[in-house]
Amino acid sequence: MSLVAIADVAHPELALAPTIRRCPDVSIEVVSHTTTDPETGLFFFLVEGADERFDQALERDQTVDSWVLVDDLESVRLYRLRHTEQTKLISPKTAALGGLMLKAESTDRGWAVRLHLPDREALADLWEYCEREGISFELYRMFRQDEWTNGFAPELTDHQRDALVAAYEAGYFEEPRETSLEELAERLGISPTAVGGRIRRGTGRLVESTLLEK
Repeated sequence: MSLVAIADVAHPELALAPTIRRCPDVSIEVVSHTTTDPETGLFFFLVEGADERFDQALERDQTVDSWVLVDDLESVRLYRLRHTEQTKLISPKTAALGGLMLKAESTDRGWAVRLHLPDREALADLWEYCEREGISFELYRMFRQDEWTNGFAPELTDHQRDALVAAYEAGYFEEPRETSLEELAERLGISPTAVGGRIRRGTGRLVESTLLEK
């Protein structure tokens, strides 16, 4: 029976890890359907809070062979890049095990990922692969597929959920607001820009999951 695993992964040579360290205020999300095609070697990323400093970090990033700014919208940029050969990735191994990377979002240490895997054996194989490669793999949650696809399950990352819950509990959504992004940032241990991005993206996904007709 298939399952969904939610984990944090980290390694100094993991994809974009140097850029993440140099630009902690920037939020990066993988365009997930591109992470399972090892033939092209191309990956797409949505980046919120990117500026010239982020582009400079990409130039210095030893995990990036080449990159292109595909689109620059008002609040988010779309980048396409190719990784260097020494870059450590878990998406090709996930695909080889018959799995799929559903989501990947940058964290302070690396990436928060949501993986769809065929069974527990595949998860164990992926964990052993990460151990051999020296990749930190911290498993937080695991669901059988039938435990969440038959009911309501908004597509939120753990970080978006934490930010939304913290904002609600602190009165961020009250009128007038009872807290600020700066206070939430201090509570969560991240930057105000990162908090604002997680709240916006999480709110958007809640609206899409609950209010839009499909």
